[in-house]
Amino acid sequence: MTPEARWPRSPANSGRPLDGVKVLDLSRVLAGPYCTMVLADLGADVVKVESPAGDETRRWGPPFFQGTAAYYFGPNRNKWGIVLDLASPTGRERLDTLLAEADVVVHNFTGEIATRLGVDWERVASINPRIVHLTLSGFGPEEPERRGYDLIIQALGGLMAVTGEPAGGPVKVGVPIADLSAGLYAVSAVTSALYERDRTGTGTPVHVSLYESVLSLLSNQAAGWFLAGAPAGRLGTEHPHVVPYGVYPTATSPLVIAAGTDAQFRELCMVLGRPDLSTDPRFHSNGARVAYRDALRKELEQALAADSADAWADSLEARGVPNGVVREVPEAVTAPEARSVRTVTHPSLGVITHAMTPIRVHDQILEPYLAPPTLGEHDGVVFPTELAQETEQER
Repeated sequence: MTPEARWPRSPANSGRPLDGVKVLDLSRVLAGPYCTMVLADLGADVVKVESPAGDETRRWGPPFFQGTAAYYFGPNRNKWGIVLDLASPTGRERLDTLLAEADVVVHNFTGEIATRLGVDWERVASINPRIVHLTLSGFGPEEPERRGYDLIIQALGGLMAVTGEPAGGPVKVGVPIADLSAGLYAVSAVTSALYERDRTGTGTPVHVSLYESVLSLLSNQAAGWFLAGAPAGRLGTEHPHVVPYGVYPTATSPLVIAAGTDAQFRELCMVLGRPDLSTDPRFHSNGARVAYRDALRKELEQALAADSADAWADSLEARGVPNGVVREVPEAVTAPEARSVRTVTHPSLGVITHAMTPIRVHDQILEPYLAPPTLGEHDGVVFPTELAQETEQER
């Protein structure tokens, strides 16, 4: 007997941009789950499918929260969670039932595994020709079996070559930026494909790779090489094209100063009591400051040593010079500017805090409505109770 699925819907999605869109999330770890979480924030009803062993990130700790790695909770809010063994006939039948109803399916399996599990584009389209089929990979459809991890992608993709101090070795970005950027590009890919489907009536395969996502992030560094043959390098917190733009020591703690225009530089010099620096031929224009960045840094550090970071920050803010103290993560997420931090309560795990998607709809932060699910939490919601019991027995 073919199983029947009941696609869950949260009333909280009413009025959100993707209200009514059904997303089947077969992905694990970060890029895919991050994509589907943003889609869920925007109003899609996302069913997250895990293997009996669960998403790998459930075990990526410490730190742990209620026995599950904290890492898992970051990209998995606002989803309905079920368990399917896609290698079993029962699991495949239930998967097909969901595929037939979904608007979007997301996976990050290698090509061989996707085919073996029956989630490749050709098979999925034969079940549901209107579906948007998103594949996330390390290196694109040309290398479907090559696995990609954030650290490797940052290294191969050139990002580590431009991150770190000039005298030090290459450094990765402090968050998994290859995964996160691929996940965000994937959101655009899915929503664009849904718009195309509304025009054509048929679904389409879309593909986002971590490597190409990182290449796109090279932005000005790549443009400098493409257009001027200028080699990129590591400058620490300095900007390759704008000076002063970096972290500077003060009498107490570091302070970030980003004087992006000549006018802002003149104001900075006035605040520091060094108006002569703005008329110095070495510093009077941004191009000159870039050429003499080391000399200017010495002058600025000498002046900044006279007072605290907080005092300088107040004075610079009053004169319209962009700046900021260097906050630790606990400070950043509790600062007055952290207006998107919200909590959601899980019935058994308790209160879980999230930094929400920074997209405001009708000028409102998109509130969380479902805590990240425990493993198989919604089996009985998506499938009839007796089938959920069968699933439990198969584990």
